[in-house]
Amino acid sequence: MLTLGVEEEYLLVDPRDGTPLPRAAEVLATASLAPALRPAEAQHELLQVQVETATPVCEDLASVARHLTRVRAGLSAAAAQHGCRIVPVGSAPFGPDGRVPVTDAERYLRARCQAPALVDDLMLNGMHVHVGVQDEEERLGALVRLRPWLPVLIALSANSPYWRGEDTHFASWRTVHFDQWAVSGPPPAFRDAADHRRRVAALRAAEAIADAGQLYWHARLSERYPTVEVRATDVQLTVADAELFAGLVRALVTTAVLEEREGRPRPDTPDELLRAATWHAARTGVHGRLVSPTDGTARPAAAVVEELRAYVAPGLEAAGDTGRVAGLWWAFERAGSGADRQRRWYREHGREGLAAHLAGSTMTRTP
Repeated sequence: MLTLGVEEEYLLVDPRDGTPLPRAAEVLATASLAPALRPAEAQHELLQVQVETATPVCEDLASVARHLTRVRAGLSAAAAQHGCRIVPVGSAPFGPDGRVPVTDAERYLRARCQAPALVDDLMLNGMHVHVGVQDEEERLGALVRLRPWLPVLIALSANSPYWRGEDTHFASWRTVHFDQWAVSGPPPAFRDAADHRRRVAALRAAEAIADAGQLYWHARLSERYPTVEVRATDVQLTVADAELFAGLVRALVTTAVLEEREGRPRPDTPDELLRAATWHAARTGVHGRLVSPTDGTARPAAAVVEELRAYVAPGLEAAGDTGRVAGLWWAFERAGSGADRQRRWYREHGREGLAAHLAGSTMTRTP
């Protein structure tokens, strides 16, 4: 059983109309005094309308859910004291009043100097799942093997259809917006760990990145921890949704590690096909056609999602998560993806209704 940890990013908004509010410093200062929150569990993000959280290392999904519930509750209470709410949404549904200030930290200020127009618009929030794999070559092999499945995760987890007051007609606007950075999108198919080190060093030498933190691939090898870090998913509306995708990502990595140990051939998905599959997954979510990782053809999304479920079954069984993930998946399918729910709330209740539903979804354990 592989350990896991989850990082989440949230938007700080006015609960009345969903306008982003730059109050991260005040909220985090208050949260640091909350007995329910531990040091470093809540941190600054690039923009002052965002905060980031991280769970401890967990061995089971129940622990992930408990920590996410506790951290969301602590941050929600802190935000309420400063007239705002934390909202787990992949992109800002409504625009801010004026320019959004950048957090006063060297790496964030450096990023703004490099790409001010991109940074000003980076009101995007993801969920990053770290899965612990101790062996370096197995870690690299798992990264390469999960590449073709990342678009399917993007389609399922889409939670960013609105941007600055408009429907983007994408299910995951965060995916296409974030991929404007120099090193982003699907990760390369590295040959081995040495190849990975050489190519990352070449990116640094070319000054394409300042540090490994700017490897904005949808999945990467963590520089700080012996983990595979899957960054493809939008942040999820509810704790239950986050628990579901944490379980799916761990199962995906576990299945890949099992295949690596069995010596099965690694998939050879062309980069151009993977990028196209990613774009289409972000556009339609699970309501169109997705590229099948098994043969590279376009099929109905439901059929490709079933391929994912079949592929991760060994990983779910190895982790003891089969029953729990099945229950979470059943509830998720009934409620629809985050993008589906956002569009439904906006259609039925307008801007104020969407803002209210987003603020109220933060603490929900089950849909």
